[in-house]
Amino acid sequence: MGGLDSARPPNRGRPPSGEPRDVRTLPKAHLHLHFTGSMRHATLLELAERDGIVLPDSLVTEWPPELSAADEKGWFRFQRLYDVARSVLRTEDDVRRLVVEAAEDDVRDGGRWLEIQVDPSGYAARFGGITAFTDLVLDAVREASAVTGIGMAVVIAANRTRHPLDARTLARLAAQYVGRGVVGFGLSNDERRGSTTDFAPAFRIAERAGLMLVPHGGELVGPSSVRTCLDDLHADRLGHGVRSVEDPDLLARLVDADVALEICPVSNVALGVYSDLTSVPLPALLAAGATVALGADDPLLFGSRLAAQYATMRAAHDLSDATLADLARMSIRASQAPEPLRDDWLAEVDDWLSAAPTSATMSP
Repeated sequence: MGGLDSARPPNRGRPPSGEPRDVRTLPKAHLHLHFTGSMRHATLLELAERDGIVLPDSLVTEWPPELSAADEKGWFRFQRLYDVARSVLRTEDDVRRLVVEAAEDDVRDGGRWLEIQVDPSGYAARFGGITAFTDLVLDAVREASAVTGIGMAVVIAANRTRHPLDARTLARLAAQYVGRGVVGFGLSNDERRGSTTDFAPAFRIAERAGLMLVPHGGELVGPSSVRTCLDDLHADRLGHGVRSVEDPDLLARLVDADVALEICPVSNVALGVYSDLTSVPLPALLAAGATVALGADDPLLFGSRLAAQYATMRAAHDLSDATLADLARMSIRASQAPEPLRDDWLAEVDDWLSAAPTSATMSP
């Protein structure tokens, strides 16, 4: 991993024409995408209509919804919408459709590798238990990868709002699938709920199994949350971690330990972590040498997919094409993709930066 490439040829920020290159053709990895949150809005509407499920206006006529997690009420609303969306997944074919469409969307955005995060316990009741659902997801991932050509893997994540013993069960489940499509173990949901330290035993199970440890931290709560993820959960990579910028010593520690940050700019603003896209401190993180992988988080609720994260940061911070290429390289290096594939994709990033721009560009 590592921060911005230091051995960069000069004058590669903009092509000779002065036009920016199309971020959709920039090869990249996607490391922060939640399962139900990856669903296409049109698919949500179609599946809901099929089964007579009445969706709230914020998921239909007012989509994408206005969200804020500044307080517990705001987070409850966000979680309620997520749960409503999850309820439309009724059959195995629905699950397979969601996965292949997520893969197709990432391919369209230049994705070469996708690590999709899922908490099987949220789907177990309808799909025969956590093991049966995990088997279904992994089979769907294999099918989607074969059809679309994108590399894919699964991160199994526990839920902070559930008992830590449930997390241990999920960690043991994830451990059974090492080498069979599961590459990481995470911890998601509201950082303000419960005690992150209580989940340390689950992370020790995952660590012994050789899984990458990827808890959420440093979004709704500041640097203290990041420090706990490092000290108690032994995080290898952080979901979000954006607020580590508030503590220079902590940020330096992340850089020294080569802990990548999965930054999701559009969701940060939507949830009220930052007031607008220009306030997302991406330049400060990069200047400190942090490894950053841009992610879409939950496109279904935030209305913004992978390439749009690059486009919005380009517009908000006037990023050069060379910086965007560095971000793509960091996402690839921070992924769990096999090394030979990473090397191929890094070469493709170089090709993107060397080539003349296409006529099509993407607005944020």
